[in-house]
Amino acid sequence: MPPDIPAGTLLGRENEMALLTGLLRELSGGRGSSVLIEGEPGVGKSALVRALVADAPKVGCEVYWSAGDELGQALPLQPFLDGLRVRAPSVNPRRNTIVRLLRGEIAADRGADVPAVLAEQLLALVTEQCAVCPTVLVVDDLQWADPASIALWGRLARSARQVPLLLIGMMRPVPQRDDLLALRRAGDDTARVQLTGLGREAVADLVAALAGGRPDENLLRLADGAAGNPLYLTELVAALARAANVTITSGGTAELANGSVPDSLSAAIADRLGFVAGPVREVLRAAALLGVDFAVPDLAIVLGHTVPDLIPAIDEARAVGVLSESGAGLGFRHPLIRAALYDEMPAPVRAAWHHDAGRALAAAGASPDRVARQLLRAVGEVSGTAESMDEWVLNWLTDAADPLVGQAPGVAAELLTQAVTGSPVTSAQHGWLASRLADALYRIGDTAQAEQVAIRALEHAAEPDLLVDLHWTLAQCRMRAGSSAESLTTLDRALASPGVSARQRGRLLVLAARTHVYLGDVEEAGRVASSALAAATEADDNWAMGWALHVLTLVTAVQGHMTDALPLFDRALAVTQADLALTDLRLLLQINKAVMLGCLDQYEQAFAAARRARQLADQVGTAVRLAQAHGALGQLLYETGRWDDTLTELDIVPENLKEPAAACNERGIAAVICFHRGETAAARRHLAAAIPHAKRIGHRLIGPLTLARSLDREHAGALPEALAVLTDAFDGNAEELEIEDLFADAVRLATQTRDLSTAQTLEGHAAMLAADSEIPHRQANALYCRGLLDHDPHRLLAAAARYDDASRPLLGAKALEAAAAEFLDADVRDQARAAFNRAVEVYGSLGAAADVARLQATFRAHGIRRGPHSKHRRADSGWDSLTPTEVKIAAFVEEGLSNPEIAARLLLSRRTVATHVSHILKKLNVQSRIDIAREAALRGVASR
Repeated sequence: MPPDIPAGTLLGRENEMALLTGLLRELSGGRGSSVLIEGEPGVGKSALVRALVADAPKVGCEVYWSAGDELGQALPLQPFLDGLRVRAPSVNPRRNTIVRLLRGEIAADRGADVPAVLAEQLLALVTEQCAVCPTVLVVDDLQWADPASIALWGRLARSARQVPLLLIGMMRPVPQRDDLLALRRAGDDTARVQLTGLGREAVADLVAALAGGRPDENLLRLADGAAGNPLYLTELVAALARAANVTITSGGTAELANGSVPDSLSAAIADRLGFVAGPVREVLRAAALLGVDFAVPDLAIVLGHTVPDLIPAIDEARAVGVLSESGAGLGFRHPLIRAALYDEMPAPVRAAWHHDAGRALAAAGASPDRVARQLLRAVGEVSGTAESMDEWVLNWLTDAADPLVGQAPGVAAELLTQAVTGSPVTSAQHGWLASRLADALYRIGDTAQAEQVAIRALEHAAEPDLLVDLHWTLAQCRMRAGSSAESLTTLDRALASPGVSARQRGRLLVLAARTHVYLGDVEEAGRVASSALAAATEADDNWAMGWALHVLTLVTAVQGHMTDALPLFDRALAVTQADLALTDLRLLLQINKAVMLGCLDQYEQAFAAARRARQLADQVGTAVRLAQAHGALGQLLYETGRWDDTLTELDIVPENLKEPAAACNERGIAAVICFHRGETAAARRHLAAAIPHAKRIGHRLIGPLTLARSLDREHAGALPEALAVLTDAFDGNAEELEIEDLFADAVRLATQTRDLSTAQTLEGHAAMLAADSEIPHRQANALYCRGLLDHDPHRLLAAAARYDDASRPLLGAKALEAAAAEFLDADVRDQARAAFNRAVEVYGSLGAAADVARLQATFRAHGIRRGPHSKHRRADSGWDSLTPTEVKIAAFVEEGLSNPEIAARLLLSRRTVATHVSHILKKLNVQSRIDIAREAALRGVASR
């Protein structure tokens, strides 16, 4: 980030500078924010922000400056990787993890989304940096940033208020990409600044500052041609000065003399570059290959010089206004200057130099993404002909394909396409390169082409490991295309091939087992997975053992033997613990184990497993896994009645990062909670928000969403319709674990509507699940359904007790309510009152205001009222609206603790704490952590 500010930078920008200065002042006080600045090239976006951040260190703020680059936009997350200086030597574990991921030193499982993992690591790195000191993060030229960087910028913008982060983005009006349009339309708190050309008065002031005297009318008329563009004006006046075409009179007027003048901005820039000496120009051309911003050591590598050799040329380039400081390196003063140098080189020359630059960087140990950035231009400049792939490029791709496919599959696909075309089918390289190409195409969503590449490569593949690799990609493609059955035939042929080792057999059998699961053939999937496990154990192959055990956990759970699945989970977690390449699978297993323990009502162990999953997801997970981990924890909190914490947990990960089924599940949970709390409008908003996600998963049953839709009809007084929503789910196609939680409400509605046939049928299903089962909630379901049919209050009380054993308070309260009603009908008023009071108490603990109101109204008509301990409904805003967890966090904020420090104290994730802080700000209607601390201090709640 250049510290030198050109003369006249802020002329005509007083209002914009006041806005930005205010945001920086708020940042120094602990309040974060985000701002998006737009304008044409040269209008002064970068200069404005440079002037702002020049003062940031004075107020205790750290500055990180990054920029999108047209040369590197195919590489995911490059602006953040460069701007946050993650490649610099560091003792920070997070930074070192990112560097190891970039270098491919941390093995990634097949199919792992490395850019998504990197995005989570970068998000965590920014949060941790903000905990150290207030941080300004600038991303210039967003229009050249890759989609992953745009998505990360959006996520940071949404969370900026929760941490001391001033996030600044700058971009041009074009190109009109969908992700950029979405960023502009985002309904968050991001401030927006539109920079336009300077007015005539500001133009006159700027020309005066640049020329050293007040411009005369001729000079002003010439300046009018710049349309108020500050860069054009700067270059125009500089060109006039170099040609001695401006003179300053004794009266201080800048007069335009006769002579040629540049007629465009590009011509003015060319005029500046015309004064650069030949050796310096060579250095600048090499720098142009590296991008707008570059590291000086990289420039030395490309030129084959030492850094001291370059100092004279760099000093001259800075003196003539071509280069300036940028972060830890150097950069062109404006992208247009770099573009002029780059475009003046003939395309074949550029291509050859990019090739040599890539080779030099590779020899120096540069990460695959930095080398690929050069090679991509080397093949692109010559129309991607096969001849452009020489032996060195093919050898480098062979070695670097795996990490490159993981980090930048789009770039890998482009390079590998040329490599596969340019290498003989019979060569040893061809098969491996084709397998990597198929994987890259699959990752970027081109499954049809990936399948064709894999099929063609299989025709010539003989090496067993290559066969396994190609079959893996082929099976993934066919699963996504809905033609998995074809994979079983080809897998059978591969298994019958001569020379297949136990290791390769295990991996092929894992593929077959996963395919059977996908096709719904659970019994066969279990048989094949057992065979895969045996072969993998013989070969001591952790990868195949882990995946085989994963399939067996799924099969065992679907077959209803949930307790038997637990040792399989433990064995699988032990296997995956030993192999870093299986980290994503280990995380998936940990999430599934937490869910399974919850299904068994073993909630203490379930919460421990879910928190381990959330911690692992925070460290190494993708956004999808992070959403799954938080979703699993939210589900457990919902079932055990901690509804305030549930809503916080489900609000942590942005919805656009969640899988459709997960989004439906979480919207359903939120809607159920809102219906029970009497927040009907909010509940229906959740149902409406679930509609687009539900369309993407077709007729798949999502239990909480189905229950919420039923409650919607029930609250509208349409009980038969409410029952129909539930009974439609019992069509024989739904999974057992999804439908069992609907039995209680379905039988309740069936008895209320006197549909005894349906009630008896469903009660039979509940009884069958409870038979020979030690799971408390299954036994409670059977007791509850039978008690409703028999009008047996004692059986209903037994159901309530068993629900209590299961730690499921909502259903327990419903059982108590039903028991109270039956006692009342039998005129056993003391027991009716006791059950009624207990039901109101449980409903009250959940904040279920609608249930409390309904129950009290019903029993008041019979002369039974709640005693003096009735709980009042929590306020909607202000201090009294805070949940107990939020009060604790407010106390820690008053003590000056950062989000990571609070997370460590409360055993929460930093994202959970950040979400709580956001909720506190909203409920208290305040703007910063300082405001929270003040409110907490007024109430004396600090934890000492």
